[in-house]
Amino acid sequence: QVQLVESGGGLVQAGGSLRLSCAASGRTFSSYAMGWFRQAPGKEREFVAAISWSGAGTYYANSVKGRFTISRDNAKNTVYLQMNSLKPEDTAVYYCAKARYGTYSSTSDFGSWGQGTQVTVSS
Repeated sequence: QVQLVESGGGLVQAGGSLRLSCAASGRTFSSYAMGWFRQAPGKEREFVAAISWSGAGTYYANSVKGRFTISRDNAKNTVYLQMNSLKPEDTAVYYCAKARYGTYSSTSDFGSWGQGTQVTVSS
């Protein structure tokens, strides 16, 4: 069973940046697509970004496109989310997720989740 551990969350002012990291256990990390989701208080969890096993394919929610960048380092079993130009509406718990497949096609592809890291953006 894979374990996912997020880090890098915190409090930042609007317009600032944060970089989230997700470290995965196991030797099969490089075979699977990875993703980031977020959940704000009182709202459902929503898709943020995904990346294919090789890193060649990246996908973003419209709300973060142009501001967030997902990347991965398969040698370090780690996936990243660089978040720039942060807005108060980006405030949420951010979750890392591992897909069941090497490529991303649907938010239902994800079957393993981390515990989440809090991101708070003040206005």
